[in-house]
Amino acid sequence: MKKATAEIIREYGPFDGVENVGGVSFDGEQVWFAAGDRLVAFDPDSGNTTRTLDIAAHAGTAFDGKHLYQIAEDRILKIEPQSGRVISTIPSPGGGRDSGLAWAEGSLWVGQYRDRTIVQIDPETGKVLRTIESNRFVTGVSWVDGELWHGTWEGDESDVRRIDPQTGEVMEKLEMPQGVYVSGLESDGADRFFCGSGSANNKVRAIRRPKRSRA
Repeated sequence: MKKATAEIIREYGPFDGVENVGGVSFDGEQVWFAAGDRLVAFDPDSGNTTRTLDIAAHAGTAFDGKHLYQIAEDRILKIEPQSGRVISTIPSPGGGRDSGLAWAEGSLWVGQYRDRTIVQIDPETGKVLRTIESNRFVTGVSWVDGELWHGTWEGDESDVRRIDPQTGEVMEKLEMPQGVYVSGLESDGADRFFCGSGSANNKVRAIRRPKRSRA
């Protein structure tokens, strides 16, 4: 297993009126995060808030290229981002105990915090298709370039780790500095991960994604 200290590139926030930063996603231009009673978007270059949707947003957030998905208590909402309209809902697999959320390969991937699992579900029905075990509390979830990453937050320790999607084995770990925690997690598809901070200090942090050899 590769192990390194996470390199924090930038911090965004704290955000006005936000008490908790939950799920985090990226739509190619804006970073979205769950703030309890609303979804907030900001420009990752300027740091300026660009959108706010008044919608229940309690945990993981995901984007499929067209729609946002948001965990709201025991449901997952499918949202039209321009209007903020909820198009459909499905039950969340954890019944309200869910954490992270990601979109990949036509499926939603849902973190189950205290169960230490990530479940793949059908985005139309909510049917569980596969369960991947972890050995830590799972917060945010992200797929990038065929790699499965998730955040952890257990006790006073937090990290971002890459796991084998078949076995759950930890392949790589980026350890957060003491007192810095990870709630939501999403990649920008390039060299950054965006990490929520829960209620610790109401920020989103960008950390550097490890480079890959092209050999």
